[in-house]
Amino acid sequence: MSPDNNQILRVSKVVKRFGGFHALDGLSFHVVPGEILGLVGPNGSGKTTAINVISGLYAPDGGEVTFDGASIGGMASHRLVHRGINRTFQVPKPFMSLTVRENIGVALAYGRAAMTPPPMQALLDEYRLAGVADRPAADLNNVQQKMLDLVRALATRPRLLLLDELAAGLNPAELDWIAGRIKALAQSGIAIIVVEHLMGFIEQITDRIIVLNAGKEIFEGKLAVAVQVPQVIEVFLGGEHAA
Repeated sequence: MSPDNNQILRVSKVVKRFGGFHALDGLSFHVVPGEILGLVGPNGSGKTTAINVISGLYAPDGGEVTFDGASIGGMASHRLVHRGINRTFQVPKPFMSLTVRENIGVALAYGRAAMTPPPMQALLDEYRLAGVADRPAADLNNVQQKMLDLVRALATRPRLLLLDELAAGLNPAELDWIAGRIKALAQSGIAIIVVEHLMGFIEQITDRIIVLNAGKEIFEGKLAVAVQVPQVIEVFLGGEHAA
């Protein structure tokens, strides 16, 4: 997979400030269709801020974000969904009073008109939600809410999918199962960025990782190489990966 050809997303020297704090401080990276890119680093390193800038929740204070060759920095989230970018959240954000089926229906209706949406039942079956399809989202457990969050994103037919700690709280069998689903999505051509703390999960699914510290990239490449880099070990990976 060539890193220089067919880039669907490019983040170039992006800065995001909150008061005097630089959450992102000149961050640059890219992703290509069909690639799973991991963003890892200690708490406060800028991982979720990067996702929030790409998905339109935050406007960058400097630098540029381009998607499919067009500058999208500061574009509203709903416009980005129609362009083909969607995401999940650390804390799932479905419509709690609506049923699972209704939640997915809203997303299907709202998705990109240029693409044929996936069938409702196929999404329910694929992500283990068929048995709770007519229950309010508020009644679901955390894992089910995470799957609903993911299905709502997939229903809009994204070309770039941003996953923010989707694996947190899943047991080992569930982790293996969702890893398979994520890899299948990438094989279908979707570009995927994964923010995650579980290094075993990251190692299982990613093609490449970016290690962040204080809003800057300190490593790009394979996790197996990252865990041998002294700077990476010092700031984050060494003890947790060895554990």
